[in-house]
Amino acid sequence: MNYTTQMDAAKKGIITKEMEVVAKKERMEPDKLRQLVAEGKVVIPANKNHKSLNPEGIGQGLTTKINVNLGISKDCNDIDKELEKVQSAIDMKAEAIMDLSCFGKTETFRRKLIDMSTAMIGTVPMYDAVGFYDRELRNITAEELIGVIEKHAEDGVDFMTIHSGINQETAAVFRRNPRLTNIVSRGGSLIYAWMALNEKENPFYEFFDKILDICEKYDVTLSLGDACRPGSIADSTDPSQIKELMTLGELTKRAWERNVQVMIEGPGHMSLDEIAANMKIEKKLCHGAPFYVLGPIVTDIAPGYDHITSAIGGAIASANGADFLCYVTPAEHLRLPNLQDMKDGIIATKIAAHAGDIAKGIPGAREWDNEMSQARRDLNWKRMFELAINPEKATEYRRESTPEDPNTCTMCGKMCAIRNMNKVLEGKDINILRED
Repeated sequence: MNYTTQMDAAKKGIITKEMEVVAKKERMEPDKLRQLVAEGKVVIPANKNHKSLNPEGIGQGLTTKINVNLGISKDCNDIDKELEKVQSAIDMKAEAIMDLSCFGKTETFRRKLIDMSTAMIGTVPMYDAVGFYDRELRNITAEELIGVIEKHAEDGVDFMTIHSGINQETAAVFRRNPRLTNIVSRGGSLIYAWMALNEKENPFYEFFDKILDICEKYDVTLSLGDACRPGSIADSTDPSQIKELMTLGELTKRAWERNVQVMIEGPGHMSLDEIAANMKIEKKLCHGAPFYVLGPIVTDIAPGYDHITSAIGGAIASANGADFLCYVTPAEHLRLPNLQDMKDGIIATKIAAHAGDIAKGIPGAREWDNEMSQARRDLNWKRMFELAINPEKATEYRRESTPEDPNTCTMCGKMCAIRNMNKVLEGKDINILRED
């Protein structure tokens, strides 16, 4: 039986090879996964032209996935350095990489990225439009903006952020409800500016059916972008954000009618007490579609440490139903991340995702922690390093500070609680002052 997309196959009762791979990774029965894909509650971003892809699922009942943002800019346009980051992100088992390149002819970098990446690849075609056509934003036509989407699809991009929800109605709500930080989404601000400069409707909303034609042809997953995501905790859960989310829910149903997979993007900056409610609001308004969040960043005062502010929010978001976390690095709000920034962002976000998975009861999540606890009880340092989310750093810390007793660390020495409890329970003397 023929099918056009993963969702089309799922509705027809077909278990694709991608579904089989994902089901095995997730410890889920393939037919259960197929049903979730058919309902739109799980997406498997897998462009037909991305031949090196090792597919992943995002959504209900699955492990929380993380995304790494990369790409060249006008100030930092060294493709080789970005490709080094790509390889490192793949080695660190990031499930997704987004190419956010926004300078010059980006096709070379994008094609190399897709060719080498086993991780799913996302883009924001709006970022590429000015460089693609070498023309100022206001002079690019609606048809040309749609053309960039088609080009990215042809190249093999698995999911695309398309800011379709910032239509004229949403823009009017934004103008009537002033914000502290206005619109901070790069793609959202570009679309808002295009609409204002040309006095026209958002082409990604007006010509949404044309976008669905492209997505259906190549099986591109739509990541419906949150142009009105809050850029400060003062702006979270405001009329603009909620109005856009309502529009995205309507567009989700239209996409599903065409068998196009959809996930929804969300905040942003948000105080801790609002996160759980926001996860529920998205799932309700967008009919259970997977939720992809940036952070949320829970305080605005920590430039240089926003991988931490983001991980705090990400863990709470994941525990309350977020399915996909976009990493944030220490360089957020400050500069293009370097390689170490990227690594720090990946680790922080993976910790947040795993903490959320424990709370959600995802199969295998708590077992990993139990294995680590067993290794600690046994003072099995080798096994601890094998299980660590970042073995390299754990090994380095141990090597840099060597204890007198190899069964302890330099914090407690022979007063180590685990060492002494093991000995006492075995009927032995703990010998704190003497040699064993």
